[in-house]
Amino acid sequence: MDTISSRTTARTPVRTAALVVGVVFLLVGVLGFIPGITRNVDQLQFAGHHSDAMLLGVFEVSILHNIVHLLFGVAGVTLARTWAGARSYLIGGGAVYLVLWLYGLLVGHDSAANFVPVNNADNWLHLFLGLGMAALGFLLTRRAVHDRI
Repeated sequence: MDTISSRTTARTPVRTAALVVGVVFLLVGVLGFIPGITRNVDQLQFAGHHSDAMLLGVFEVSILHNIVHLLFGVAGVTLARTWAGARSYLIGGGAVYLVLWLYGLLVGHDSAANFVPVNNADNWLHLFLGLGMAALGFLLTRRAVHDRI
């Protein structure tokens, strides 16, 4: 069976990684709405830096931020169905998180442009997520892409 076929049903490492990442994003999106896990959940705003809700007491979140995590999770679980989808999710998602990291560095935390919202802890997390997701996408498919050429 061709391990890089978009129709394969074999659970490849890249598909497993995309599925795990997607499930973690779903979990984080749900946890962002749960009091106790998210501090000041009663102050959760739809968007913007005025949301004082803190996931795990560290990461600034808003309703929009949690919805983005949920959507990223759904995308990961859905795209993990195929090798090509999983690879695209990890590499593309990694690129999105690296852009979000740059956004967090360039936009002031108290600025109206900080609509996501992000703080220093979010910025570091976005950097590691971006690098980690992209690395998984490239490294777990390196041989298969090389064999394809």
